[in-house]
Amino acid sequence: MGEQLGEFLRARRAALTPEAGGVPTYGTARRVPGLRRDEVAQLAGISVNYYTRLEQGESHQMSDSVLEALGNAFQLTADERVHLVRLARPEQVQVARRPYGPERLRPSVVALVEGVADQAAVILGRYFDLLGGNRLGYALFGLNPGQRVNLAKTMFLDPAMRDLYPDWETHADEVAAYLRMATGDMPDDPLLAELIGELSIKSPDFTRVWGAQRVAECTYSVRRLNHPLVGPLELNEETMRLPDDPGQRIMFFGAAPGTDSAERLRLLDSLSS
Repeated sequence: MGEQLGEFLRARRAALTPEAGGVPTYGTARRVPGLRRDEVAQLAGISVNYYTRLEQGESHQMSDSVLEALGNAFQLTADERVHLVRLARPEQVQVARRPYGPERLRPSVVALVEGVADQAAVILGRYFDLLGGNRLGYALFGLNPGQRVNLAKTMFLDPAMRDLYPDWETHADEVAAYLRMATGDMPDDPLLAELIGELSIKSPDFTRVWGAQRVAECTYSVRRLNHPLVGPLELNEETMRLPDDPGQRIMFFGAAPGTDSAERLRLLDSLSS
């Protein structure tokens, strides 16, 4: 993963401005908006030569102190620090052996999701495939119950998603950041590489946000949608991973009681019945 390590460090260096990093510029003109290599080295307390070799993909068994120093210098999030460690020490990544081919759902998980009331719920696979959900979950994405799609592909390749998500750019960035996180969980996975390759070829927007090297796990957020049937929705999105089925997760979308969004969610449920 040496090349990936170098790409990640260069992207983080380009994204951190001198002002954000606390590096004085003394009013001098700069050729690039991000930090220079010597500035990163100074912030991390390592030599410029050593840091340069890291950007060239030579991890040289980075110590815990160097990893921590780089994380602090780049102001990395917890997810980004995990990703950095995986890139620097690929031999320590514990990869669960997964059979290739269609993913399968446990009947108990399907029953759990289909029994959810008042909230939309969907089950996503390790490659963002929509594997299942309740009726309201499918309706939220404008799909028929049981319809199989890949939500990463629809996000970047289906123009309707830009209408569904008023903050499409933010959500698209989150999808790319999750896929970047997945590359650390599933290094050398051919199906994941195929998905990323297809999006890179077909979507200039994906290529742009993928190149930013952002990393984040799917957890929770407030999701705003502009649904074509019921109008604006503000929903609380919660994600629950299934530890016995690595990569699979259930996503719940619910509205605060008494809000317009709660009323519109109930209307959508009735329209989809």
